[in-house]
Amino acid sequence: MEGNFQISETTNLLRKIKEFTRSIVEDLAEGKSPEIAINRFRNYCNDPEADCFCSSDEPKGREILTLRKRSQTYRIDMLLRVLLIVQQLLQENRHGSKRDIYYMHPSAFKAQSVVDRAIADICILFQCSRYNLNVVSTWKYSITVLLSGGMSLLVMGWLKFREAGRKFDCLSSLSTAFPVPVLVEEVEDIVSLAEYILVVEKETVFQRLANDMFCKTNRCIVVTGRGYPDVSTRRFLRLLMEKLQLPVHCLVDCDPYGFEILATYRFGSMQMAYDIESLRAPEMKWLGAFPSDSEIYGVPQQCLLPLTEEGKIIKHLYLSLIHSFSETRQLSLTDKKRTEAMLLRCYLKREMPQWRLELETMLKRGVKFEIEALSVHSLSFLSEVYIPSKIRSEGSFH
Repeated sequence: MEGNFQISETTNLLRKIKEFTRSIVEDLAEGKSPEIAINRFRNYCNDPEADCFCSSDEPKGREILTLRKRSQTYRIDMLLRVLLIVQQLLQENRHGSKRDIYYMHPSAFKAQSVVDRAIADICILFQCSRYNLNVVSTWKYSITVLLSGGMSLLVMGWLKFREAGRKFDCLSSLSTAFPVPVLVEEVEDIVSLAEYILVVEKETVFQRLANDMFCKTNRCIVVTGRGYPDVSTRRFLRLLMEKLQLPVHCLVDCDPYGFEILATYRFGSMQMAYDIESLRAPEMKWLGAFPSDSEIYGVPQQCLLPLTEEGKIIKHLYLSLIHSFSETRQLSLTDKKRTEAMLLRCYLKREMPQWRLELETMLKRGVKFEIEALSVHSLSFLSEVYIPSKIRSEGSFH
């Protein structure tokens, strides 16, 4: 039944694409400029005092694209080019990455961001998610490549599932990293004995927990998006939450970039605000690291770093490279300016005042620290003391 439903969805989408392109051709044949209405979406505004409705998934405005405006002609051209590729993918029942699409017409697209915007416009136009277009962020590597150092998004712990006929049995080896599936819509037969899900910001922390065999002594599922999470990671996490009904905790560095990653998981990203409901984890709890943890857990002064005026360029560049084709970030923003900007987001005051207080504390103290700083006590302090104590005391902020 599920397969038939997906075929019906694809058929319906192809019909809509055909009707849309026909209307464009008819307008041009009659000497008229086509008008394409693109709804605007956002998941927050920068006015904490506003009586806004940003938390709603309803459109927050509309933009009309027309050939009468020279600045919009290129955008329409690129939208139609990408739409043609999407139509081909759907007709042939194949998948392609955003990077694949870019390299089909690199001289026309000029930049990956042009493709990204066209894909977003198409999703809004046809009221669908990106996965409905058979477009993925990037292709992941096989488990063999993964274990030899290939880049992927990782999961381990008390979980097994199937994706497109392939079996992922994390239960058979609790400390082995498995790739997060690309085709999340084809994940089925999810089985878990876990008590909670732990999302960690960085691969280094994920590997620390794997080396300490954290999942053998803690019934949990551990996931990492290796920095800013892509769509597959967020959709997979949302699927696990819906199917397993488990609490979800998030562990990030105590710095503005870590908080941005936490906020992306919990509230979604502005770039994909049109698909917010399928990508955010609204029940996610912030496990740490909090600014107050430096005192509670005795992080030495030499492990604390100042909130720089230049910003954490090296880490920022690393995260941007990992996530370069999903979420763009500006390297020029400083730690302090980024924190001040995040404090203005309406959802913090409305929904998460405690998170806002922690951000204010970080800004007031003017220091940050990485999760790995807790290793100053012992290599396994994170897995044996910090995380278990937080979970036991429910030391997460909802």
